Amino acid sequence: MLIVRTVIALLLAAGLLCFAIYIGTRQPVWRRRGIVLVKWTVIAGIGFFVVLILERAILLV
Repeated sequence: MLIVRTVIALLLAAGLLCFAIYIGTRQPVWRRRGIVLVKWTVIAGIGFFVVLILERAILLV
């Protein structure tokens, strides 16, 4: 669980760093990279919570 949290935190930090570089340079490629990283961060977070919910649902059955 610690590994998943670390990966999600690093993805979010990388996305924010890309947005900061975009603000500094005004190159659209950094904005696109930031959007892609944030999108994958959200997908990873949703997947993590789905696994947690399914894990607890299995214990209840």
